[in-house]
Amino acid sequence: MFATIGYYICIPFAWLLRALYELTSSYGWALVLFTVVIKLIMLPFQMKSKKSMMRMSRFQPMIKEIQTRYKNNQVKMNEELQRLYAEEGVNPMSGCLWSFLPFPILIALYSIIRQPITRFMMLTTTAMQGVIDAVSAAGFDLAAIAMTANDGAVTVKDGLTQLQPYGQITLVKAAQELGVALPEGWIHMDFSFLGMDLTMIPSDVIGQIGTGGWAVIGVLLIPIVSGALSFWQSKVSMAGNPSAADPNDPTARSSRMMMWMMPIMSLWIGFTLPASLGVYWIANSVLMLVQEKVLNKYFKKSMAAEDEAREKARMEDRLRRMEEARVAQQQREAEKKSLKEKQKAAQAAKAAKAEKARKATTENGRIGDRPYARGRSFNADHYGE
Repeated sequence: MFATIGYYICIPFAWLLRALYELTSSYGWALVLFTVVIKLIMLPFQMKSKKSMMRMSRFQPMIKEIQTRYKNNQVKMNEELQRLYAEEGVNPMSGCLWSFLPFPILIALYSIIRQPITRFMMLTTTAMQGVIDAVSAAGFDLAAIAMTANDGAVTVKDGLTQLQPYGQITLVKAAQELGVALPEGWIHMDFSFLGMDLTMIPSDVIGQIGTGGWAVIGVLLIPIVSGALSFWQSKVSMAGNPSAADPNDPTARSSRMMMWMMPIMSLWIGFTLPASLGVYWIANSVLMLVQEKVLNKYFKKSMAAEDEAREKARMEDRLRRMEEARVAQQQREAEKKSLKEKQKAAQAAKAAKAEKARKATTENGRIGDRPYARGRSFNADHYGE
């Protein structure tokens, strides 16, 4: 089942690599262009990931403040962090997923390179068996490509010769050199690139460094260049993430560990697998370097513009709230003034009424120079009311 799944996963990559090989007639340049196309396809997703990572690094002070404030309340800390991520539109895990994307592609590409007949050319195992029979009839020793039993006999299963891990590569070379009849759909393969044979495995030819010339030296340089570029690319990536310099940040410690792990892995891949994979890894590292430089510059400028727009919006909001507060204060003062005027008018009316009553009482009760001769409450019309 897994073999079938792997086969279908390899189909689009094999189709792309084959189309580029037919376009360039160069296995090496086809691998380089293959890397370019894959990077272009993945660029929108990697841009999103890069932006999220850069924004995360900018919010590290806020994250640390939350972690310090709620260090004794893990639930509250997580709630506040999730709220911050939601408000700022960042995903703390988005950068991790895409950083591992080259590895599945590398595995698919390894399968295509290792099995050029059934993966690259997409011929059937029956057609491949016909080629095996043809080279055997032409005098080729199948022990060089086939798996053998303890007695040296070639292993056959269900009528098909069982090949060694890199047996298909050797079979392709033998079939083309011997000029045997080849099945329909066969693609002539030229594995040479810049004077090197890209099917060679550096660990297998390290003993030939003194006699193999450039063909061997070039193959041995591929993993070294691959590891160096991988280290450089990791340095550039960390330089674009200021929080990576914090020795107390667990994420930063993980990034520094990956800065060494990736070059070591690149060296291991380059030395133990065919040189063609090293070419892919070099091309991928070069493109990653260019991508990191360009995206760092682009997003720094973009985020500076975002910060400026955010600060402008913050100031506008502050001015709006200040204006609203000023208008509200004026309204309160106007209402207060109106209330005072009403109270003053009411007091004046009350005083006038009291004065009128006082005068009326005084004059009605007056006899001569005695103002209260008839009493303070005397009213001549009392009984007529």
